[in-house]
Amino acid sequence: MTLDVMQTIEQHESVVRSYIRTFPKPFDRASGVRVYDTDGNSYLDFFAGASVLNYGHNNPELKKPLLEYLQDDRIVHSLDMASVARAEFLETFHRLILEPRGLHYRVQFPGPTGTNAVEAALKIARKVTGRQRMVSFTNAFHGMTVGSLAVTGNAFKRKGAGFPLTYSESMPYCGYFGQDVDTLDYMDKLLADKGSGVDHPAAIITETVQGEGGLAACSMHWLQGLEELCRKHDLLLIVDDIQTGNGRTGPYFSFEEAGITPDIVTVSKSISGYGLPMSLTLVKPEHDIWEPGEHNGTFRGHNLAFVTAKRALELYWSDDTLQRETERKARRIYEALQELIDKYPRAGGEHRGRGMMRGIRFAHDKELAGTISEIAFEHGLIIETSGPEDDVLKLLPPLIIEDQDLEEGLAIIERALGEAMQRRGLA
Repeated sequence: MTLDVMQTIEQHESVVRSYIRTFPKPFDRASGVRVYDTDGNSYLDFFAGASVLNYGHNNPELKKPLLEYLQDDRIVHSLDMASVARAEFLETFHRLILEPRGLHYRVQFPGPTGTNAVEAALKIARKVTGRQRMVSFTNAFHGMTVGSLAVTGNAFKRKGAGFPLTYSESMPYCGYFGQDVDTLDYMDKLLADKGSGVDHPAAIITETVQGEGGLAACSMHWLQGLEELCRKHDLLLIVDDIQTGNGRTGPYFSFEEAGITPDIVTVSKSISGYGLPMSLTLVKPEHDIWEPGEHNGTFRGHNLAFVTAKRALELYWSDDTLQRETERKARRIYEALQELIDKYPRAGGEHRGRGMMRGIRFAHDKELAGTISEIAFEHGLIIETSGPEDDVLKLLPPLIIEDQDLEEGLAIIERALGEAMQRRGLA
């Protein structure tokens, strides 16, 4: 019997599925920066699993130790019991990532996904401070579980909780009121004023680039000011580096350039290097006050992910080669997008993002980004949209992409934009 993949999924899977609607093809194989459907058609991947696949699909350097580990009957599932793979990852992460950056964190394995890391961060911040409320930002996205949704700005996703989301205050993100308004001054006033109605919160949680919120990027000056604000008002600072970390903006952590030291950092997406589920909550030692088992989960630490994560760190973060290459490619992406903005003024394009996490927001027609994505897919490029109204075309190519493939993808975007302008009556 030949299985009809799309029909079978349509018949049996929940209607909640989403990406399959944007990219309606049955995919079967993937290698490097390309995925292939069941008919053998090739697609250049500028999505990379929402930054899960920073090092590409089925990276052979990561696959080899994974297969060897399985072949040797090494332990796969161990809850949080000791394993060699766990210890080797922890030692490598400390030696290659934390120690060279002068960062002192305890590593918590909260569960396999990003929202697990955020939930753990919120809980530990409340436990440390004895306070309940959180400050988050307009257009933020931190996950789909209830605690994470409470600090998420997207109205559509918040509504899915089915009941009021409480114990959080939403504040204006950097640039929310325009570049002339300092949102830190606004926050400082509300936090200091006993008549503002804002209760003393436990922590502030922020992204340095709002991945799902439309690629708004804060300035390093604003980020430094945010840390100062937290210290002034006795708040913990949580940086959600789930989509922006693992080198997506250039450095391993997206906040490095600002020279700040968050109290808590959440990491996921590409930490395993291979697409295996894994997340971390990094906590300053003085805040690591959990009771044993107070926050747990069946998959809190995945040995297969430890294996590939260790190798990814050794391969890409033993020196600054990847960072320099990412920064070089980021400049090329910026130049190419700016050329499109200048070439098509009727699209009302506005540059968004940082590093190799960039895009264009289209102010004149909010459906233009979705049309570009659709046409680009027809031409063999997978690229998604972002923002509360999906009005941002979002580029997330694997960091290891070769220049030739990068140029091919940028050319497809230009072609798709031109065709989309005609289709939307903007040409």
